Amino acid sequence: MSHGPRSGLAAVSSALLAMSRHLEVRDVLKTIVASARELLDAQYAALGVPDDHGGFAQFVVDGVSEEQWKAIGPLPRQHGILAAMLHEATPERLADVRKDPRFEGWPSAHPDLVDFLGLPIRDGDEVIGALFLANKNCDKPDGGCGFTQDDEELLGILAQHAAIALTNARLYERSRELTIAEERSRLAHELHDAVSQKLFSLRLTAQAAATLVDRDPTRAKGELQQVATLAAEAADELRAAVVELRPAALDEDGLVATLRTQIQVLDRAHAARVTFAGHGVKALPAAQEEAMLRVAQEALHNALRHSAAEHVDVTLHRRGTGAVLRVTDDGSGFDPHTVRRAGRHLGLVSMRDRANGAGGTLTVESAPGKGTTIEMEVPGG
Repeated sequence: MSHGPRSGLAAVSSALLAMSRHLEVRDVLKTIVASARELLDAQYAALGVPDDHGGFAQFVVDGVSEEQWKAIGPLPRQHGILAAMLHEATPERLADVRKDPRFEGWPSAHPDLVDFLGLPIRDGDEVIGALFLANKNCDKPDGGCGFTQDDEELLGILAQHAAIALTNARLYERSRELTIAEERSRLAHELHDAVSQKLFSLRLTAQAAATLVDRDPTRAKGELQQVATLAAEAADELRAAVVELRPAALDEDGLVATLRTQIQVLDRAHAARVTFAGHGVKALPAAQEEAMLRVAQEALHNALRHSAAEHVDVTLHRRGTGAVLRVTDDGSGFDPHTVRRAGRHLGLVSMRDRANGAGGTLTVESAPGKGTTIEMEVPGG
């Protein structure tokens, strides 16, 4: 490092303070990358957060302009050196990354990387990211300074604090999501009460009009006008309820991202393992996406609250122009025929109504002791 001991310590301290200052995950990632590049005096730095499908859920770079980044193209996959850091969870310090047997090339617009230092970011036994630097700046005329053991140790300290900052930011975002869910639930109750009161007034006014029709037609006419007014107000209340309760994330992020986020929250909140996989699903009509989300939520609620399942798997995949949602658990199961005959299990009735309302179909497979699979298919737009 080019810093003296005092300035070096101050730089590390500033970097760690900057990381702990942010609460949004994206901001934390950017700060980690910028701090690592500055501290180790490198041309390039990047941090990737892996997803469950061989790619990266998030990937942040520093030292590359926005135009260059766009020209490089899609996010990298987990292969070569990146895969080694993520899957073997070991540091990688290379004098020339291009000569490593695992090197698989870059897109044409990618900057030329030579010396390379990479470290996994770990939360306990889980690798939650990969932090890496390339092309250390130096005064040698032929370049080739390379990263040192001291650099690796410094980046190791940074990676440990990055794990804490990233975990805290994720917890903050999850707690915020849960707070939003609680607020929406409260709002739902308020809207339900408002609509119920309006309909109660409507019913009383209609009954009054009925008793006055023969005795006092003029007053009956006035009461009927009030019925029309109350009915219009009730319709407005219901429209407001639909708008307020449509998940905001669905409009902004789409069905796949919204499901993935909600399932990650449930996985953390429950003892059962809850997983999600989405394959090739394009945007669907808004009514179908909302119906699928609601069915998934109801099926997950049943599996997590009532079935004593250890694993709940949610998949969403393309079928023709439409999509198929499947929620499978290994819980206690039930006899669907008995449930249907007894008229119980309102969750199933509501799920079927939602599927039918969106032009789709719902199938339920279950047996006592055999778990449950709920499948919803929609035809697309």
